[in-house]
Amino acid sequence: MAFGGLEGNTNRPMAEINTTPLVDVMLVLLIIFIITAPLMTQALKVDLPKANADALQPKPEAIALSIDASGSLFWNKEPVSDAEALLRMKAAAVKEEQPPVHLSADKQLTYQRITEVLALLKQAGLTKVGFVTTPVGDSTP
Repeated sequence: MAFGGLEGNTNRPMAEINTTPLVDVMLVLLIIFIITAPLMTQALKVDLPKANADALQPKPEAIALSIDASGSLFWNKEPVSDAEALLRMKAAAVKEEQPPVHLSADKQLTYQRITEVLALLKQAGLTKVGFVTTPVGDSTP
């Protein structure tokens, strides 16, 4: 704690904040950033080695599963029955990498129908399921 003052010998602490060390540190940091900024933009030319590696497998395309207000099921915008959807789900579940399922349902639809479709997905063995929503204020269907 700093003591003292200019008007005599007082034992009270100084009330002013000493900003000199703060300014010194900020100026040093500013100089360091000014010097190092151009070095970060320079690229180093590197001759990379060649490798005989297999190409990465592309990610499986997502399945768009939709339910309209009447409860009808659509597989990638194609109408399907529950039995046909279950067969397609089982075929997708046995693939090496399961495709994700994007489930979108009409907001007027009852929750019962959504749980029935989720039960079909579970029965088929599909585990990567995501719910599709629209942001608040978005007027696109």
